[in-house]
Amino acid sequence: MRHARKLSLWGLTLGLALACCGLTAAAEKKPQPPAPPKAGPRATPLRITWLYIQPDTGSQKVSKVQIGREMVIVQKSGPWLQVYANTDIQESPDKDAPLIGQDDTPTPISGWMQARGIVTDSTPNADQILMGAAANEEALAADPHGPANAAQSARLLYQRLADMFPNSPLAPQAAWRSADIRWQLQKADLSTLGSSRERDPFLREQMDEDALRKVVKRYPGTRWAALAAFDLIDNKLCGDWQGSPKCPAKESEYYEKYADQYPDGPRTAQALYLAAYRQAVLKDMFAATGDKGKSEDAHNRARALADRLKAHFPDTDYALRAQMLVFKLDQNIPVYGIDLN
Repeated sequence: MRHARKLSLWGLTLGLALACCGLTAAAEKKPQPPAPPKAGPRATPLRITWLYIQPDTGSQKVSKVQIGREMVIVQKSGPWLQVYANTDIQESPDKDAPLIGQDDTPTPISGWMQARGIVTDSTPNADQILMGAAANEEALAADPHGPANAAQSARLLYQRLADMFPNSPLAPQAAWRSADIRWQLQKADLSTLGSSRERDPFLREQMDEDALRKVVKRYPGTRWAALAAFDLIDNKLCGDWQGSPKCPAKESEYYEKYADQYPDGPRTAQALYLAAYRQAVLKDMFAATGDKGKSEDAHNRARALADRLKAHFPDTDYALRAQMLVFKLDQNIPVYGIDLN
């Protein structure tokens, strides 16, 4: 019986080896597509555009090129352009995609498309046109009746602007908007997973930080770097506090540190309020466990943050909300938990 099992396992191993050899041979025989051009005028479509084998709408269709896709123009023939266009795989790489059966560098699709609605790197005011198109798609994404892929179209158009026109005064903003849209889409998707409720951040799947970190690195000291840095705090937050003071304590620290780093940033008032709120929560948590000293310390810290908001951002709702928090704390009205009185 043992001998038969060994033969069976040997046969299975041999079969897998032969199958792998067959796959390798098949891969070697696979015809290689022509290499895309190393350089050429860059372009992107403002509308979903068909790609054809020949510069003729009667010829065979190759694929649809979505709004905002990166393209390189090979040649022009009247109202037609021969292009190489990036695929969805290249624009949105999946870190968890299987390695077997996947090309390391997917080859862009090639063909002819009508030149209408194509913005190139030589189009007059192209950066402004792309910014307007991206902002329009972003507005459509917020419309319940808008196209399903409007957010992705906006993200790609913003990215094209930043890539094609890095010296444009609109490039920093476009880079952040592209990164932020991607971040918010990932955040919404991951919030549907069960792990999103885990207390410790390392126990849940994280949003990809690469695009936002590039904004911080490339545009230091700008409004857009400050906005990107604020987004990045999301990955450090607890999914659910689960009654643990460790979570609001660390989160308050993150937000206050952000406010120190970006004292006049567009999210600084919000960061100070979120830090104050977490200190108010800590006051209630420590009071519930009978730790009077830590509860008073958190109360005083919340008041100090509220005063900082009032001094530096008096005209914001966040300053007023922080004053409300302190009023509740002074009146022993719970901010966290249920008021039983």
